[in-house]
Amino acid sequence: MTFQVLSALVLLVPLAACNEGPGERAGRSLDNAGAAIRDAVDPPQGPAERMGRSIDRAVR
Repeated sequence: MTFQVLSALVLLVPLAACNEGPGERAGRSLDNAGAAIRDAVDPPQGPAERMGRSIDRAVR
């Protein structure tokens, strides 16, 4: 019985972390603003650099 309860908790606890809270949304918004400022100040020089930056953003 105890093993079954612990197994269920181990499987369900990571799902609780899937909910995005207001702090995480605010952090993502700041990250996006920083990326936009970086592109305005130091624009990518060519298509390869543009693609690299977009891949970096997608992977983060």
